Amino acid sequence: MFDWLGFQKGLPLWWSYRLNRGLKKDVEDIFEGIASTRKELLIDWANEYWGHLDRLLALLQGSAASETPLWRQPEPEQWEDHCTSMRQRAPDFSEIFLLNEQNEVVFSTYPAHRTTVYGEQSVIGLGLSYAGSGVEGRKCLFGPYSDPTTLKIGPSTSSFHDAMTLLFIVPIVESGVWRGALCGRVPNDVIGDLIQRESGHVYPDSGDNYLFMASAGLQTHIAPGTALSRSRFEDRTFTHGENLKDGVTTDWGQVTVKEHTELELRFTDPATGDLHPGVANTIKNGSNLFVEFPGYSDYRHIPVIGKGVTFRLPHCPDLWGMMCEGDLEEVYRVRGTNWRMFRLQLPWIVSGCVAAAGLIGWLAASADVPFWLAGAAAGLLQLAIGLVTAWVIYGKGSAPLARHLHQIQRFIRMNAEGKGDLTQRLKPEMFQGDESRELAKWINNMIDSLEGVMLQVKRAAADVLSSQRLLNESTDTTAESTDRMSGKINDMIGSLRKQLRDIDQAKDAVEEMKETLRVIEANASGQIAVAQNEVERIGDKMAHISAKVEETNRTISTFMETTQQIKNVLQVIEEISSRTNLLALNAAIEAARVGEHGKGFAVVATEIRKLADLTRRSTEEIHETVQHIYTNAEQAFISMGEGTKVVEEGSLLVAAASELLNSASSNDSLKTQVIDEVVKLMERIAEISKDNRVISREVEGNVQELITDTVQVKLTSKRVEAITAFLEHLVNQFRLNDTRIR
Repeated sequence: MFDWLGFQKGLPLWWSYRLNRGLKKDVEDIFEGIASTRKELLIDWANEYWGHLDRLLALLQGSAASETPLWRQPEPEQWEDHCTSMRQRAPDFSEIFLLNEQNEVVFSTYPAHRTTVYGEQSVIGLGLSYAGSGVEGRKCLFGPYSDPTTLKIGPSTSSFHDAMTLLFIVPIVESGVWRGALCGRVPNDVIGDLIQRESGHVYPDSGDNYLFMASAGLQTHIAPGTALSRSRFEDRTFTHGENLKDGVTTDWGQVTVKEHTELELRFTDPATGDLHPGVANTIKNGSNLFVEFPGYSDYRHIPVIGKGVTFRLPHCPDLWGMMCEGDLEEVYRVRGTNWRMFRLQLPWIVSGCVAAAGLIGWLAASADVPFWLAGAAAGLLQLAIGLVTAWVIYGKGSAPLARHLHQIQRFIRMNAEGKGDLTQRLKPEMFQGDESRELAKWINNMIDSLEGVMLQVKRAAADVLSSQRLLNESTDTTAESTDRMSGKINDMIGSLRKQLRDIDQAKDAVEEMKETLRVIEANASGQIAVAQNEVERIGDKMAHISAKVEETNRTISTFMETTQQIKNVLQVIEEISSRTNLLALNAAIEAARVGEHGKGFAVVATEIRKLADLTRRSTEEIHETVQHIYTNAEQAFISMGEGTKVVEEGSLLVAAASELLNSASSNDSLKTQVIDEVVKLMERIAEISKDNRVISREVEGNVQELITDTVQVKLTSKRVEAITAFLEHLVNQFRLNDTRIR
């Protein structure tokens, strides 16, 4: 009946389980919920950080010449700014670095790491080989592995820190040729914090969530069942029992870790040496739920119950497993209020029955005692025993329960109106081991979740404000570029007008020269010289216009790059808005768990969702306007290209006219013929200049549209900034522990 536990250990556990067998369905739901939320949390976190690196790589590539690899460029100052900004939005990264073709670190946010070269046998050699395989390469989430550099750099967001590392590798491959990689380093203890969340732990004395290797796809040297995350037993977190740092004692020896749980500990039953049943069945079936007596033996050879799942993080070649466990003794330690009340009443009921029976028997034995007196005495005795019973039940049962419920009520009321101190928690040890303690634990769990959501909303609001400032700066730069471009186009149009006047003067000079040649042939050379001078002046004007057109082209090109940067910033804001909306939904779900007491939080969550939706719509408006700006700039660029061709054609014609005039100067017999040809050329040049003026007016109109659209972007941007400021104000109504940003 008691299986491997034996009678002495098994009987009290069996009795606890029998008393609380009605909780079995709730316990199943608890472990299912813990496993599901922690699994989704890990996957969402990995996707989020892949997105950060993708955006950073796009920014870095945009800072370098398009045909030149990043590492062959002089290190731009923007790199440091981009990486610093990225680490603020992605605080779990302790380092971001860039590798070249030879896997040399050419840039790093940790300067001491630069110039390091990683060979095939290095700590990340396996990950780099995997990332470089295939025509286009493939991303790789490599780890955990031990890296002394991680220890030197220090922690990112986790207070617990050692050398264990996770590495995000984004390959840079061109036509099947390895060009390097962008890498993000995360201390592995970050994922331990993600799945543990100590302050809201459902089973504070024993509950442990940990990761293990289920099937190695890349790191084949890691055996199935090997720990991949820090265990709470390593942290000395538990209120009772031993820990892995000091050693866990079993009848089969002591279980310890030297430096860290990861890769040092394999979850085996010390009695058999085999993987303990929870881990083994999870690897075998992909999922395992077991919450019944007698549980299964863990590596300490004590009975535990829980849920196990397997999953694969995005771009991770290895299949991981996760166990969410609690000791059978703690999970079924609950003693319900009904049972406690029954235990208080039972001895007094028995005592009353015995006393009443004895009194009535004694009175019945006395023949001289009247019947009514015996009944009255028995009634008074029962009344006295009833009063004592009521007093005991009140003092030992209902009064403590009412006091505990009042504590819970005060705690909930403090936060119920959407304002409050989310850093405070109820102390479960102050409550009796009944429903009130369970309620306190779940309220702590809910407040912990809400604090986490609010912290993420707060960070998202800060990210939006940061991105908004970048957007404002980009918009200002765009406006300045547009103004400069408008000025240069106006200068170009002025030059064209002067050119047309000069062409008219040249035509007049040629016509005059033509008439004069018919009368006085001897004066032809002088007139040709005048025409030649005019043609040279036109040639100078053409060169000037060509330079203006080229400079305007460069300005428009810079302007188009600036609008592209604005689109990247908008993409970040859209993602933050989407994440804020999701966080608000999570907050509403958590608030719904406590019913009426969570209405305040539900109001806040609704307001946050409204703000997130308003931010999304405003961002979409900006995105449409920026797209319109980009289209106009593109049209201006095309028009300027046409203008460039027209100017080049005019320059060729001027050169031809000049050559004809030179020929005419040396051959008097051809003067009249040459003059006719020059007149025709001048007429063509005049027509080209008119076309150029029309194109320039089109560009001028496009620039005016760009200026109008830029003003609209600035106005909408200010509106988004105001929305974000209000969102931040809303979140700041709560008191939060900023060290718990997660």
